[in-house]
Amino acid sequence: MTAPTLRLGLNLGYWTGRNDASNLSLASLAEGLGYSAVWVSEAYGSDAVTVLSWIAARTSRIDVGSAVLQIPARSPAMTAMTAATLDTLSGGRFRLGLGVSGPQVSEGWHGVRFASPLGRTREYVGLVRRALRREPLEYEGSHFTLPLPDGPGKALTLTIRPPRERIPLYLAALGPRNLELAGEIADGWLPVFFSPAHAAKQLEPLRAGLAKSGRTLDGFDIAPCVPLVTGPDWQACARRVRGYAALYLGGMGGREDNHYTRLAERMGFGPQARTVQERFLNGDYPGAMAAVPLDFLDATSLLGPRERIAERMTAFAEAGATTLNVMPVGPGLPGPDRAAGALRTAVEAAELAGVLATPGTASDSPRPPGSLDSQDSQGDAPTHDHA
Repeated sequence: MTAPTLRLGLNLGYWTGRNDASNLSLASLAEGLGYSAVWVSEAYGSDAVTVLSWIAARTSRIDVGSAVLQIPARSPAMTAMTAATLDTLSGGRFRLGLGVSGPQVSEGWHGVRFASPLGRTREYVGLVRRALRREPLEYEGSHFTLPLPDGPGKALTLTIRPPRERIPLYLAALGPRNLELAGEIADGWLPVFFSPAHAAKQLEPLRAGLAKSGRTLDGFDIAPCVPLVTGPDWQACARRVRGYAALYLGGMGGREDNHYTRLAERMGFGPQARTVQERFLNGDYPGAMAAVPLDFLDATSLLGPRERIAERMTAFAEAGATTLNVMPVGPGLPGPDRAAGALRTAVEAAELAGVLATPGTASDSPRPPGSLDSQDSQGDAPTHDHA
């Protein structure tokens, strides 16, 4: 049996306007070190598309990926146009990551109801794929109707042809039903707080979804975003991840609709996660950070010296991860020298562990598993109300 291998990716997170020069240098460094992709996020500040275009124009080999484009922010047609344009301008280097965001951002920022996120995602992905196949965009579903009836609209076709017939499409998914949907209709999964010790339970619904589309995990890209802090003392490194973890466990949603808190509960950290949430929502941010369990941080991050990170990378590979999208973390914005050193250490650790995929091999780049293009991915599966 072949030993599992990993690709390395770089997640730059959100653009702040203060770290643009250092982030460009990190993207260039990652390309030189053989990283497979650089990913950019969006929430309600900078958008991911502009930043990815900027990076793609200043690199030549590394893939550029959205982690993620918000589904409520764009129509399916606009997302297809954007993906086709980015893939064309980058020479076939774009990876399309999508996510429903959360109720606070969806309804408060974009003015789009968060109801039925799974049903909406299914139809949305199907329409994006249909548009990218350059088929007339004609569809009548529960969430989207194209063209609008009784009006002048007509079923239009994308007028440009991307360099690839199929652009890799990833979903950000947390809950079991959302994971099953990702396995059914996507080419990859973009998890956060992915833990090798708890991965088996998460992979069950993913496998079930893959089976629905006649596929297996072979060729499906599991690409978690993993905080990376290097240094001699792993517990000291963990302190630098507390703010990031507390924000997600405590502030990404209300008391009853924070999917990250629910994920931590499923991982066995329920009481601690609820304490983090309660303190965060009450404005006690230092208390929320202090309440994040050390074991949770260690389970979901890469912390410490090169040798310890190598051991953790082996665990991630054995648990099913195929790409590790590392996110250098520090107090405030990471300094470019510190972050650059962390990226180099990650490569050294992967080589030490013997899990680094060799550039140029079949395992070095994601490949769409099976053929979903023959399907609309918009079938009559039941719609659920929560991701």
